[in-house]
Amino acid sequence: MFELVFLGTSASAPSVRRGVTASMVLHKEYRFLIDCGEGTQRQLLKSGLGFKRLDKILLTHGHLDHILGLGGLVSTFSRWETIEKLEIYGGKWALDRVEDLIFGVVLRGARPPMKIEFFDVKAGVLMEDDTFELSAFPVSHRGPDCFGYAFREKERRPFLVEKAEALGVPAGPERGRLVRGESITLADGTVVHPDQVLGETVPGAALVYVGDAGRTDDLLEVCRGADALVIEATYLEVEADLARRFGHLTAAQAAALAHRAGVKQLLLTHISRRYSEREVLADAEPIFPNTIVARDFDRFRIIKK
Repeated sequence: MFELVFLGTSASAPSVRRGVTASMVLHKEYRFLIDCGEGTQRQLLKSGLGFKRLDKILLTHGHLDHILGLGGLVSTFSRWETIEKLEIYGGKWALDRVEDLIFGVVLRGARPPMKIEFFDVKAGVLMEDDTFELSAFPVSHRGPDCFGYAFREKERRPFLVEKAEALGVPAGPERGRLVRGESITLADGTVVHPDQVLGETVPGAALVYVGDAGRTDDLLEVCRGADALVIEATYLEVEADLARRFGHLTAAQAAALAHRAGVKQLLLTHISRRYSEREVLADAEPIFPNTIVARDFDRFRIIKK
């Protein structure tokens, strides 16, 4: 299960009700801040998430409405929030701009309060553990090195307690070994194999997060079958020419991608101040009914559906 919290859902500039782009994905002990628009640290406080364990930031690209909040965040960390290190992931162009912002403007030669590491993202797996995998994929937008991020739980076989107890498997490390796929020998000499106490394979949840994008044909495969797709909807279809000119999507285009890819739920963000939420939904719902226009502080649990 992944938890998704929207911190800013406005396109390009804040509105009265929406901050600029930022979201948080939580999984077990991990916290991933995706983009960090102006005012994100205030949104973190208002949401109740705060700054603790906020050590991983994923950047979709280097446009200012997606990175300017990093200046204030690092400034706050340098004054009174203590973390040991801050990992910032993004394409090279985005990282270059962020490095200029942090070291050239905020710190200006001062020693950073924590270890700051920059990771130049390439398509493929960024990190994984026994339960999930985080990967990056290229996205077409204005400027180089734009990426989206896919969070996928690994498939698992549930441990069947009743069968284990019937076979006399004691609680403790023996059960852990069976879950890991190892056979065990009981005190009476009985050998128990994993297949005897593990259920059928259960697929994991998948969350695909796309920032700004100018096309969708290159996103179809990475989005296929996702339990939730987060993607921009900056324009309505009546202004498709403007969307194409500025490298953005219409709500209808996002919905068409969700329909073709067979995703379970579509979450639209990066909403222009020129449109009402109702107008955005009217563009998308006829194509993909299970569409939600995200609002600041909306929370979603992403589970396998």
